[in-house]
Amino acid sequence: MSIKIINNFINNEFIESKSGQYLDVQTPKTGEIIARVALSNNEDVEFAVETAHNAYQNWSSQTVKTRVQLLFKIKHLIETHRMELAEIIMLEHGKNRTEALAEVDKANETVEYATSLPQLIQGKWLEVSRGVTCCDKRDPLGVVVSIVPFNFPMMVPFWTLPIAIALGNCMIIKPSEKVPLTLVRVMELFKQAGLPAGVIQLVNGTANVVEALCDHPNVKAVSFVGTTRVADLIARRCRNLNKRCLALGGAKNHLIAVPDCDVEMTSSDIVASYTGCAGQRCMAASVLLLIGEQQNLINKIIEKSNLIVPGQENAQVGPVIDEPSKNKIIGYIEAAEKLGAQILLNGTKWSNGSQNENTLLQKGFWVGPTVILHSNKSDPAMVDEIFGPVLSIYKCASKEEAIEIENSCAYGNAAAIYTSSGAVAEWFTKRFTAAMMGVNIGIPVPREPFSFGGMGTSKFGDFDITGDGAIEFFTLRKKITTKWTLPTEKNWMN
Repeated sequence: MSIKIINNFINNEFIESKSGQYLDVQTPKTGEIIARVALSNNEDVEFAVETAHNAYQNWSSQTVKTRVQLLFKIKHLIETHRMELAEIIMLEHGKNRTEALAEVDKANETVEYATSLPQLIQGKWLEVSRGVTCCDKRDPLGVVVSIVPFNFPMMVPFWTLPIAIALGNCMIIKPSEKVPLTLVRVMELFKQAGLPAGVIQLVNGTANVVEALCDHPNVKAVSFVGTTRVADLIARRCRNLNKRCLALGGAKNHLIAVPDCDVEMTSSDIVASYTGCAGQRCMAASVLLLIGEQQNLINKIIEKSNLIVPGQENAQVGPVIDEPSKNKIIGYIEAAEKLGAQILLNGTKWSNGSQNENTLLQKGFWVGPTVILHSNKSDPAMVDEIFGPVLSIYKCASKEEAIEIENSCAYGNAAAIYTSSGAVAEWFTKRFTAAMMGVNIGIPVPREPFSFGGMGTSKFGDFDITGDGAIEFFTLRKKITTKWTLPTEKNWMN
């Protein structure tokens, strides 16, 4: 396999970093090196911001109807290259084919939403008193930054990119250094679609690039998706500079099942939620709280989880992103067992490396579906974000105990209730301390025009991301109050 060199994309050209330094990129499936990505420095950041700043005046002066013409073209190109983009995601991230294709489609769904912005961002007008009118309008911010994670190499960048540029901003994207290949191909397609030079820049690198982008005076807003620790740091850094920021952090999502739930549907949905994308998504199921025994539901979850095989085709579970992630997940499983939890299904058998009978698992970073039954609700696996295909189960004596556990979580991304009763669903949704809730849905991701965003330590900063939240975030709403005096001289009107 040839090793691809990943450079920055600035002013519609791929250029080498001024640092001359590169970092190896591995494929999670085998651990082999597939690319080397540039490690940019402050000089690269300065050039990217300057380029975007210079392009902003011309781009923002276009009408929104003109700007979205680019998005109609990129939507068609993404549809044309759908399978190619999915295969890049599979290579660098490890998703199965169905998941990768779904990611491409979800990214393009946001493009579709952004093409409708001419119909969505009209201002309001009102005569507020006799002879006095008020109206408002939206202006773009300028140069904006999107710092994106490894777990969705295409979907998460598209939460912000099409909306931000359609609104008249110029964007700089900092991809995860673990998955830089997908966005390289996306930039090639944007250029093919007729992207004006300077409207989108791609700057690769690590923490120093993030810090330089946050600190640059010509960067007007920063969005981030990643861990809670880093989200908090970025939000504080931007706030200290009086800079608009939206930083989404981690999650520990609780699913609650009551005795009247549909066992077949609930078990299938829970298994899909905690194993999908190898558990590497901030909306994945982490904790299942059972009200009562519900052994039949536990048995069904184990039965269906046992049928899952490793791989990257439909219904299979792919590898996790890298060796540190694999070791972290295994560490939580082993610690839970030492603390007295019962391991109902142990996915660490997928991680035996060269000793594994399955040749696929002899290389790469694999952890299989794991189900843990806890007797202590304070176990680390019940509280911490693991970010792997691990489901912790805890039996509650009452609905009040279940909601108390969910409410005690510092995160606030997602929660779900499984029931056949509308009254029960309403009782829980009124009391959940999560911003995105599901009823009989284990991955309750809102879709446009609804926006995505948590609460608590799952979100720091302003507004939500994508949908109508992104319209607010990437524009400045200006208000104009007008009064005219009557003419003093006669003219053709009077």
